[in-house]
Amino acid sequence: MINLKINGIAVSVPEGSTILQAAKLANIRIPTLCYLKDVQCVGSCRMCLVEATGARGLVAACVYPVSEGMEVRTNTPRVRRARKTTLELILSTHKKKCLSCVRSMNCELQKLALEYNAEEDRFGTDHDIKPIDDLSASVVRDNSKCIMCTRCVAACNNQTIGAIGPKNRGYAKTIGSPYDVSLAFTPCVNCGQCVVACPVGALYEKSAVADVWGAIVDDTKQVVFFTAPSVRATLGEAFNLPVGTNVEGKMVTAIKQLGDVKCFNMDVTADLTIMEEANELLARLKNGGATPMFTSCCPGWIKFAEHYYPEFIPNLSTCKSPQEMFSALLKTYYCEKHGIKPENLYVVSVIPCTAKKFEIQREELGNYTDAAITTRELAKMIKEAGIDFVNLEDSAFDNPFEEASGAGAIFGATGGVMEAALRTAAYKLGGAGAPVEFKEVRGIEGVKEAEYKVGKTTVKVAVASGLGNARKVLDAIKKGEKNYTFVEVMACPGGCINGGGQPYLHDEVRNNMDLRTMRAQALYDYDADKSLRCSHDSSVVKMLYNEYFGEPNSHKAHKILHTTYTKREKY
Repeated sequence: MINLKINGIAVSVPEGSTILQAAKLANIRIPTLCYLKDVQCVGSCRMCLVEATGARGLVAACVYPVSEGMEVRTNTPRVRRARKTTLELILSTHKKKCLSCVRSMNCELQKLALEYNAEEDRFGTDHDIKPIDDLSASVVRDNSKCIMCTRCVAACNNQTIGAIGPKNRGYAKTIGSPYDVSLAFTPCVNCGQCVVACPVGALYEKSAVADVWGAIVDDTKQVVFFTAPSVRATLGEAFNLPVGTNVEGKMVTAIKQLGDVKCFNMDVTADLTIMEEANELLARLKNGGATPMFTSCCPGWIKFAEHYYPEFIPNLSTCKSPQEMFSALLKTYYCEKHGIKPENLYVVSVIPCTAKKFEIQREELGNYTDAAITTRELAKMIKEAGIDFVNLEDSAFDNPFEEASGAGAIFGATGGVMEAALRTAAYKLGGAGAPVEFKEVRGIEGVKEAEYKVGKTTVKVAVASGLGNARKVLDAIKKGEKNYTFVEVMACPGGCINGGGQPYLHDEVRNNMDLRTMRAQALYDYDADKSLRCSHDSSVVKMLYNEYFGEPNSHKAHKILHTTYTKREKY
């Protein structure tokens, strides 16, 4: 352990710790801009400068290691002047459209400028208005607001995509794609991790809010919303509720107050996905199909596989994602049952994911979803409607898609799809006494492995969270180093609870709290409290098969609930 003092407070930290880590233990806040836990630590923004004994000049606290007997001062006049000057230099090249910016009131630059009383025009305004890249289906890039923190680049590189990176040098340095092409023409998988990493408004999702408002007031349209499993665990953060608060009831009430709309539970088609996927896996094991079988509910992962590992396309489950299953179900079964013309039903999915915006444009999925809005966009609509979210009473989802299992809810956490599938597969292979909890696949580790004896069958499974970890698993399979039966992949680290469309939280929260674990725990608690925990026990799922599909993997189910994939260029 290393002993030091920060602002006169004695601290003892493990050898190799940084000043920033030591300050956290002393409950001393040091401002940062380029630093983001689990994403990047490079010391380039110079906001975390401090004075430290034994150092020449000011040092970056996020990368500078502590030493025995060191004394650190984080708030001297010299330090404060340096931080303020840094902010004013950044502001001199920043497009200051704060009132209409997507990050207004939730922007790290805005927050620090206010704290340090920075003059926005001290060094004038010297920036080029760069064109906005809005050709991507999911992500909009406005380089005029970029502050060159490179957190987006680090997030993209952590995903092993590299769709964006620094270009040029010195004052001419910018962030862009190779050959200045739009993100739409790169192997970007639309995961949106760059969006949640960006501390300002230089990256944001392509909004569908105006389209949804238009449909709500259109007398020719019947509007239905359905919400993804993880949204219940994160939406409250946009209204300053504690991280991990389950706001399902308030969420449903708020959506119904947006207009004459219905609100359904996407957990229903998470259950339907399990029924189709589990039976598909059992059929492959019985008939010698391509294994390991990979999950297919994450569109970022699917596009990644199409770009970088097309040889594994036959291994992908042919099941559509729960979003696309639900939209297809609404435009077929629901419309037929209620005598609605499909073109008059406006289907809105509420999702934690920017990649879902790309997914709804895939022709092979049938174009059933009219709009996909992120958790952030739903929060924006609720605020715009003047709804007092925190004090809302709870409401239930609408019939006939109100009931779902706990297995459907845990889809939002990494390992959740695997556990839900194992519950049903175990029942089919082992009978009524089969287990319902498979805790070995839970947790936010990048790669998890487990082996289960189910009936007479041994099932080897793996769970990969984040595309960098997915690449490790795929490469190990290719080399023959690993042999699995079933593999779950989620593009976003931690799964949907850490998706690119989840609420913005200030760096102080992201750097000091285990968001992924806390959000996931809300879903596991929700599952544990339910009496219905297995997809195959859902009365709604049974009704759908009895009334419409016949049985899992039937011809009709394949026509409506399954899809195909396409090899894509890497560059």
